Amino acid sequence: MDPQYKPTQIETEAQTFWEQNDSFRATEDPSREKFYCLSMFPYPSGKLHMGHVRNYTIGDVIARYQRMLGKNVLQPMGWDAFGLPAENAAIKHGRPPAEWTYSNIRDMKGQLQRLGFGYDWSRELATCDPDYYRWEQWLFTRLMEKGLAYRKTATVNWDPVDRTVLANEQVIDGKGWRSGALVEKRDIEQWFVRITDYAQELLDDLDKLDGWPDQVVTMQRNWIGRSLGVQMTFGIEGAQQDLEIYTTRPDTLMGVTYVAVAAEHPLALHAAENNPALADFIDECRQGGVSEAELETMEKKGMALGIDATHPVSGEPVPVFAANFVLMGYGTGAVMAVPAHDQRDWEFAENYGIEKRQVIFAADGHDCGIEKAAYTEKGVLANSEPFDGLTSDAAFDAIAAWLEKHDKGSRKINFRLRDWGVSRQRYWGCPVPAVHKADGSVEPASEFPVTLPEDVVVDGSGSPLKKMPGFYDLANGDQRDTDTFDTFFESSWYYARYCCPDADGAMLDGRANYWLPVDQYIGGIEHAILHLLYARFFNKLMRDEDLLACDEPFTRLLTQGMVVAETYYREGPDGSKEWFNPADVEVERDDKGRALRAIAKDDGEPVTPGGIEKMSKSKNNGVDPQTLIDRYGADTVRLYTIFTAPPDQSLEWSDEGVEGAHRFLKRLWSVSAKLGQANADKAVSAEYLDARRDIHSALQKALYDYERQQFNTVVSACMTMVNTLSKLDDDASARALTQEGLGIVLRLLAPIAPHISHYLWRNLGFGDNVLHAGWPIVDESALVTATVSYVVQVNGKMRGKIDVPADADREAIETTALANENVARFLTDLTVRKTIVVPDKLVNIVAN
Repeated sequence: MDPQYKPTQIETEAQTFWEQNDSFRATEDPSREKFYCLSMFPYPSGKLHMGHVRNYTIGDVIARYQRMLGKNVLQPMGWDAFGLPAENAAIKHGRPPAEWTYSNIRDMKGQLQRLGFGYDWSRELATCDPDYYRWEQWLFTRLMEKGLAYRKTATVNWDPVDRTVLANEQVIDGKGWRSGALVEKRDIEQWFVRITDYAQELLDDLDKLDGWPDQVVTMQRNWIGRSLGVQMTFGIEGAQQDLEIYTTRPDTLMGVTYVAVAAEHPLALHAAENNPALADFIDECRQGGVSEAELETMEKKGMALGIDATHPVSGEPVPVFAANFVLMGYGTGAVMAVPAHDQRDWEFAENYGIEKRQVIFAADGHDCGIEKAAYTEKGVLANSEPFDGLTSDAAFDAIAAWLEKHDKGSRKINFRLRDWGVSRQRYWGCPVPAVHKADGSVEPASEFPVTLPEDVVVDGSGSPLKKMPGFYDLANGDQRDTDTFDTFFESSWYYARYCCPDADGAMLDGRANYWLPVDQYIGGIEHAILHLLYARFFNKLMRDEDLLACDEPFTRLLTQGMVVAETYYREGPDGSKEWFNPADVEVERDDKGRALRAIAKDDGEPVTPGGIEKMSKSKNNGVDPQTLIDRYGADTVRLYTIFTAPPDQSLEWSDEGVEGAHRFLKRLWSVSAKLGQANADKAVSAEYLDARRDIHSALQKALYDYERQQFNTVVSACMTMVNTLSKLDDDASARALTQEGLGIVLRLLAPIAPHISHYLWRNLGFGDNVLHAGWPIVDESALVTATVSYVVQVNGKMRGKIDVPADADREAIETTALANENVARFLTDLTVRKTIVVPDKLVNIVAN
């Protein structure tokens, strides 16, 4: 065996073996327990980053571990291939998005294979493949037929640069998340899917997700946002329609002093016909996004319409304002305002000189004035005849009952969740399978796929589909829809298609029910709401089409931490920052590792530390995985990403840590080379029993840590074992222990550093394939100790330590403790009154 560790050579050999033997091809076998392990698939940007490497290494460790436990494992990989980045890159490089995407897929697939991930590549899919998206088009037409997919005019976030609708979550500080352009409000006819019809089930089924992080479950619960309130009618004199208003705080109803409606509300638009100032205000409100976060932070503005609403209980007139913080797309487009008990309403009333009428007071009588801020707590009603004296909770029921009795309102359950707007006015996506008929009706397409033309150069002036009669013109005045789906559509069901990617006659076939649900899903916390919620929703849609049987798609979820690194910059005269890669910076540190001085290596001039941030192109603090693989090998990169932090915590990058991981693998290689061949048949002699105990003790901890997915401490245990083995002599008994220890270490490391484990397992003569070796088992007899150590106390203070035979009885333990020289010294002139023995731990002698 070569005494030198040569990772490139052994990794090539291992990967060739896996490929030739179809080691990771999964087939259905009802006689075996299945395990479906899935990492969120990547967008094919063309190059892996360390976040990818960490995510997919964690997934591969879990999959290989479960395989070695004897389970039938499926671990597939594919590509989330549609989206705006491909269009933007195509514009920049003058290439069709399809060409750019497929080229990137080839490059990234090679990078994933170089890392040795155990994927079943026979199931590979790309969401831009018509054989994939034809089935979501088919499902969408089924939703149209059921009334679950529909069109309506909606106020949306419009990015004028990317020329597309943005989801609320894609609007950051009023700007498009990708273009940075100021977002506008536009009324556009859009396709929606009725996710709200499943809101209660989506909420209830969160209770089934015991294997999900509490944080993610809470985020989804809040996003769905179930609330019990009251919907009531405020009359509008002379208007064709009264105002319907929903509130979760009917106890504050008697404190309403104005009503606010959206700028696009029919009442506001009608009032603006003869009011130029109001018309200008409505135009101003069309600027900016429609996200709740933006509404929360922006300056609250409004303008009186010059009309009053009628309070449903008191009958008093209440002025109506158009306000920029109310949206037509949320609820009824109108809200009741209670300045005394809502801070937003208080600030608006303060700005516009509107009365604040306090109707809720503290139950314990403490000061709760509203001079400086709204009093938002519940309490006891006053100034609320006929409900004075009721608590807020009692008033909820009393006011709801009064409104119901007088036909002015009723209890109602509302959800924060809104129907999913799924259409986008862009090119590189799945075409919406709908036909606009000459008579104005809309029908589902009847043939699939509706194929997206791929030989298209994008110029940035809107979707080219709108300029391609060959695509949209169906003759006789009929036209195809030129919108494409939100890319979350494709990523909401890919996990199911992996089960049967070659199914040609249906979206899914019976194999889906063998593999689903996914047993372990791995991805970033940033997907906690949208992707995971939409995937749960899609699962229920497919279930209701009898395509699969499970209610939920993912049994267990692991949200891996970010990869973070130091940042360094120089600030320019205009305040802009030039960011320097940490590899290009020389840092002088104090004895605690803190940076004292940093200079750029190329010019020797100072740079400023910018703190630890997530690796990103914008901060230029990323590390190229390929460079590391070329230098150290894939196993070192994998081992480092697993060892440095628990999977769910952030990993702070350290070049020294990478070097340390590589040194460990070289030490493992050295110990293995010293053994040569696993053929020792001699029993471990007494002199090495302590070392054997250390190995099996470390194994015991590693097995537990694998179960709880604390893989970093598994690596620590392996390091402990290798360190123990490296200190052994070279006699026959030591070789026997080395053989046993390496047999354990290589199996524990096989999921984490699979190439070196595969190579050494074969070349040391343990067997042909470590994947089939079975999982190591602790030898309980090895953990038995010949002696037990006790701490000896005199009157509660430690005075000595003793070692006694493991089978010593209480009398022998007491005798040995009393005979200890130091203990005896502290018992001089004292009488022992009582001796307390805590088994395997402590002897406490009470004396006076």
